[in-house]
Amino acid sequence: QVQLVESGGGLVQAGGSLRLSCAASGHTFSTYKMGWFRQAPGKERDLVAAIRWSGGSAYYTDSVKGRFTISTNSAKNSVYLQMDSLKPEDTAVYYCAADRAVNSPIDLSTGYNYWGQGTQVTVSS
Repeated sequence: QVQLVESGGGLVQAGGSLRLSCAASGHTFSTYKMGWFRQAPGKERDLVAAIRWSGGSAYYTDSVKGRFTISTNSAKNSVYLQMDSLKPEDTAVYYCAADRAVNSPIDLSTGYNYWGQGTQVTVSS
């Protein structure tokens, strides 16, 4: 069974950086896609960034392009979200998500069925 555990959230001032980590277990992930979503209070859960474990171009939502970077480490079965130049509007609970990548676009927000528990990111102004 796929298990995803996020870590690395916290409180940071605007302009600062955080690195989120997601440890994946329970499957061989070479054929999977991995995504980072976020949900702010009163808002829907949105896809922020995504990547295929096997490589290729990553997806970023427009509001984080140039500031966030998604990456994977196969040796550690982990996916990361490096977040730089953080803004108060980045405040949200961030979730790691995964699913099989075969015939499934990485930027399809409904195409993820495995979820972590979430980690809070708060950016103060």
